[in-house]
Amino acid sequence: MPAALSVPFSEFLRPRLAGLRAGQDVWLAVGIVGLLSVLVLPLPPFVLDLGLSLSITSAILVLMVAVFLVRPLDFSAFPTLLLLTTLMRLSLDVATTRLILSHGNQGADAAGYVVAAFGGFLMGGDVIIGVIIFAILLVVNFIVITKGSGRIAEVAARFSLDAMPGKQMAIDADLSAGTIDEKTARRRRRELEAESGFYGAMDGAAKFVRGDAIAALVITSINIFGGLAIGLLQHGMSFTDAARTYTTLTVGDGLVSQIPALLVSTAAGIVVTKGTTEGTADKALAEQLGGSTRPLAMAASAAGVLAALPGLPAFPFLTLAGLAGAAAWYRHQHPADAAPAAPTPTAPTEPPISETLRMDTIRLELGYGLLALAGGESPRLTEQIKGLRRSIAQELGYVLPPVRIQDNMELPADTYVVRIKEIEAARSVLRPTQLLAMHPRGGNVDLPGEATTEPAFGLAAAWIQPATREIAMLRGCTVVDPVSVLATHLTEIVKQNMAELLSFAETQKLLDELPREHQKLVADLIPSQITTGAVQRVLQALLAERVSIRDLPTILEGIGEALAGGARGIAAITATVRARLARQISEANTGPAGYIPIVTLGAEWEADFADALVGPAEERQLAMAPSRLTAFMQRLRTVLDAAAEAGEHPVLVASGGIRFHLRAIVERVRPATAVLAQAEISPRARIRTIATL
Repeated sequence: MPAALSVPFSEFLRPRLAGLRAGQDVWLAVGIVGLLSVLVLPLPPFVLDLGLSLSITSAILVLMVAVFLVRPLDFSAFPTLLLLTTLMRLSLDVATTRLILSHGNQGADAAGYVVAAFGGFLMGGDVIIGVIIFAILLVVNFIVITKGSGRIAEVAARFSLDAMPGKQMAIDADLSAGTIDEKTARRRRRELEAESGFYGAMDGAAKFVRGDAIAALVITSINIFGGLAIGLLQHGMSFTDAARTYTTLTVGDGLVSQIPALLVSTAAGIVVTKGTTEGTADKALAEQLGGSTRPLAMAASAAGVLAALPGLPAFPFLTLAGLAGAAAWYRHQHPADAAPAAPTPTAPTEPPISETLRMDTIRLELGYGLLALAGGESPRLTEQIKGLRRSIAQELGYVLPPVRIQDNMELPADTYVVRIKEIEAARSVLRPTQLLAMHPRGGNVDLPGEATTEPAFGLAAAWIQPATREIAMLRGCTVVDPVSVLATHLTEIVKQNMAELLSFAETQKLLDELPREHQKLVADLIPSQITTGAVQRVLQALLAERVSIRDLPTILEGIGEALAGGARGIAAITATVRARLARQISEANTGPAGYIPIVTLGAEWEADFADALVGPAEERQLAMAPSRLTAFMQRLRTVLDAAAEAGEHPVLVASGGIRFHLRAIVERVRPATAVLAQAEISPRARIRTIATL
């Protein structure tokens, strides 16, 4: 045997099939050009037979794929396939018409054997029967299946587009809540876009099938009347012979085209009516029709009653009654095999008590008028929140818990509420279709619009129409969109409550995620010298004053140093840590001019605060006379207001012994003003004293 013949046929065929797959785009283009060429070029009868056979076989294939389809999106190429199969049938109709009109006088085989077979065998030799069958197929395809599936596709496309913002908002909310990751969110967004595009394409593709049915009716009329005219006038045939010959060929051609069209229309109807049904059509029908005992038993009883009625044939109804009764008995004996039926309405059960104990760390509640902000574009609220979490992680060294976005129908339409651990922390109003204009120096905005107050910093502002944006910017105003206003407000609220947001679990996570080279430091401190809870309180004390905890190894070293020096209270340990972070704190408080503007505490106030401290060293409390405390706060407001008018944002500097207690007072007057001990200012930092209290 030659060596070439000893190669297995599969090995011989594999590289050739691979070559065909590699050039499948070229073959598709050639096929489309070939279909368009058939509209112009005549085809010999044997090529036409091949094309008609391909049309019928491909229609059967499309129908079987639709029947065994799991999800409509799994057949996303169906709209394109509808166009191509419709184009193929129309091209073959034109080619058949050409042969019928030009060679119809030669007999029943003039348009090929496939047309002759359908025109003779399926018609039973009777032209009238064939015409009636063809008319019925045309009515069923055009009026029932095509029109119904087209309407369903139109409604599905409309509902899919209407539901897209809500589904997008749900994906973004799940992403913000941390229930899904970015990769899953991208996949779900792609599926959502594919679903919307698929139903929109199906809405358009249904028009192809409808047009195909109309074209078949027109072509049939042309073939019959045109064939009669040609047979009578050109070929001298008798009216009876011409009518029989051309009608047989025309009806055969109509049946050959309408049967594949009916199959493809049925496939389109199955795809668009499947909707959200899970699994293939056969499983869905079997589970939903035969999944319960009662419907089967009722059907068996009804068939039995019909069999007993006089005049009706008993055998078919008794057969069906027996089959339905057997299925009902089997389902009754094997309920576990039944598909999960729709749950019967029952009294609502109480959720587990553990569910009521869960709380959202950060929750943003939106009135119904603001829901579009969470699902719209340019910019989207969820993108702003992701940016907020990223910036806080970089700025303060702490990964913010997920922010849950939730609609609240009890809120006014344009109102939002920020809740920290279920407690309302802030509330404000947005105008989603307008822009917020603010004067950079805090003055009133002299523009037509609704006067308001910027929620994050309390600046005077105004809601203006988008058309006024350019005028506002020319007058030096800062103009921001509603999403940015909400995101800025949320950022400030989060920073104000950062200490409360740092939980024990998050502290443990920060310690566990330290690099390996720092794990020995953690092991030396915890739990032999200090507990994780105490570390949490130190970190909370830093975050309360917006000191970044990103340099966690240095903070742990400061804790170890404080413990070695005999410090035991959280305030004393935090003071040592802050001294360790002097470079970081100094850098954070350095102004645009490159220096730290400071307000120093005079010797008199230093002595007053030091004398007012009472109690043990680790638990000292401030016990200053109310009148003296009021005088200090008034003086502090005056100095800080004067500094703000000069464009400075100073820090208050005091001795280390009173810094902690002084900060507790300043926080009530000016929360954004930092209070530093002298040891917390780096020796290399540039400072400038702008006032002394």
